[in-house]
Amino acid sequence: MMHQFSVRVYYEDTDMAGIVYYANYLKYIERARSDWVRELGIDQGALRDAGQVFAVARIEADYVIPARFDDALQVQTRIVRCTGARLVLAQDVCRDGQVVFAAQVTLVALDRAGRATRLPAEFRRAAGQTT
Repeated sequence: MMHQFSVRVYYEDTDMAGIVYYANYLKYIERARSDWVRELGIDQGALRDAGQVFAVARIEADYVIPARFDDALQVQTRIVRCTGARLVLAQDVCRDGQVVFAAQVTLVALDRAGRATRLPAEFRRAAGQTT
């Protein structure tokens, strides 16, 4: 299962060279993850109120080719691995089917004290992990 999320590059997203500033790719993939979780039917606000939030534990990123002002981009998100305690996602930002940025993101769930905890059962089910 792959989730698709559209992003348009605005002037504010670019640096002095007219290309997307590197940190903005992290914003694009964050928006795509939030949209993906929402489409799974998971209410992150309700999870937070119950004392559990998602956090990025690790990210590995490759900047392949630059994106520029007004480019129409697609963020593709897919599950690489889901265990009881962590979720690893591959997220590619593409322009016209060509990858411009690729990331592997490891997410964990944290309790109110900031300690790692099991991913919520409803999330593991929605993500296709059965144990």
